[in-house]
Amino acid sequence: MKLMTFTVPCYNSAGYMSKCIDSLLKGGDEVEILIIDDGSKDETGAIADRYEREHPGICKAIHQENGGHGEGINQGLKHATGKFFKVVDSDDWVDEKALRRVLSAIRGMKAGEEADPIVCNYVYEYADGSPSKPICYRHVFPDGKIVRWADTKPFGPSEYLTLHSAIYRTEILHCCGRVLPKHIFYEDNLFVYDPLPLTEKVLYLDEGFYRYLIGRPGQSVNEATMVKRWDHQMLVTKEIFKAHDLEALRGKNPKLARYMNHELALMMTIATVFTRLNYTDEAESEFKKLWAEARALYPKTARRMRWRSIAFF
Repeated sequence: MKLMTFTVPCYNSAGYMSKCIDSLLKGGDEVEILIIDDGSKDETGAIADRYEREHPGICKAIHQENGGHGEGINQGLKHATGKFFKVVDSDDWVDEKALRRVLSAIRGMKAGEEADPIVCNYVYEYADGSPSKPICYRHVFPDGKIVRWADTKPFGPSEYLTLHSAIYRTEILHCCGRVLPKHIFYEDNLFVYDPLPLTEKVLYLDEGFYRYLIGRPGQSVNEATMVKRWDHQMLVTKEIFKAHDLEALRGKNPKLARYMNHELALMMTIATVFTRLNYTDEAESEFKKLWAEARALYPKTARRMRWRSIAFF
């Protein structure tokens, strides 16, 4: 079994995907790299095929009709054979030193004592040459030690686990069974959030593993794009809210429930802000429906969200 599966969703990524894949190849035979060609119209598919030919047993090209980023993750998970699963977007890359430490940590895990997620730092790399900005979790988790959620410290107000920081054990994702929606942006928040109640043990490695490029034209995290796609934010946030009863989880795993409540509040705030910035009657109506549905489904959690979220007012 491979130690790690990397899934690289690609859509018209010919101009930059090689930097991403080349960084993953530093893992050698212990990794597999699934390059998902999401119905690209440029040379992405041909580049994926070339990597498969040149690196047999490591790279695999998977071609699909256009289904969006989430469907790329779905297909990657469907074909994954690695013990751990990591999504790396095609315009991002990983740090070689950190990759070697992650693989060494996985290699050293004993059967039955594996971490469920591995958490690493990630680094904002700015396209305009601005200084890099690392996002760290060293005051939440001890470095290099597998711990249970009860042994963790509180997350800071603006901190949460992301697609860039979380590496899930593949079995956890299969047990979760979440199928991400097609043609929807920001679904990566659901991908990270939904499996959390299935996790028990966490390993944090204080390494700048994931390098997250900011500032490429057309990115989904551009503010104007996020306002335009308010309905995507709304759909994903509704799915996140429906995913788990945090009041029930609070009695079983209070620290995990506290963190998930923290992340849910952040997602509700983001969805509300960008929906209201749309300044349309439709968006305002959906904002009200979001909170009405939340109150109807999990009233205690919704009430907590309401009074903690400045975006409600």
